[in-house]
Amino acid sequence: MGGVGSGRHLRWDKKDVTEDYHSIDIRIWHRKKLLMPNNSFSWQWTRNGEVTSSIGVKVEVNKVYLNYRKRTHGEDWTDKNYPVYITWTSCNYGNKRPWFFCPAQNCGRRVAILYSGNIYACRHCYRLAYGCQRESFPFRASRQADKIRDKLGWEPGCLNGCGPKPKGMHKKTFKRLFNRHNLLVTQGMAWFGDRFNMLGESYEDWL
Repeated sequence: MGGVGSGRHLRWDKKDVTEDYHSIDIRIWHRKKLLMPNNSFSWQWTRNGEVTSSIGVKVEVNKVYLNYRKRTHGEDWTDKNYPVYITWTSCNYGNKRPWFFCPAQNCGRRVAILYSGNIYACRHCYRLAYGCQRESFPFRASRQADKIRDKLGWEPGCLNGCGPKPKGMHKKTFKRLFNRHNLLVTQGMAWFGDRFNMLGESYEDWL
């Protein structure tokens, strides 16, 4: 007999991405002060303002019970009700951080996020990739560069050039972000240049 989460639903031949699954993030529950013992709440997912799915959560000391109904591939609805254990670790300045223990059979990883499936389990059990891992290198580099530009208050898009150091930002921090941004831009441009050369075309022809 398999334990909670055993069976074919935890093994896939091809990696899906985390964005395709409902997820529960214990950090959000903690910030919303929902992890008080004896508390009960409903967690919902919506689309265009309509509730598409929900689970009930009952909080006990160092664990939560997840309660919901599930149907897979047109099969009959089944009731799910099982515990997910929680641990707390100390962080800086005296605070504590909660973690789920993945409830899947033979796992027990300490994780912040669990994903829907046969049960809620960690991304390793479902072999999920992050969506950004499917991006080609230049688009990933461009996205990372734009994150830096946002921190610096610059206009998005590396072709818009570099802006000034934000007021109040330490020079060392600005230099680190500036150099990282330029490295990402250079690497992305070099990738495009190599590809266009392979096609016998000029990169400038596309600008």
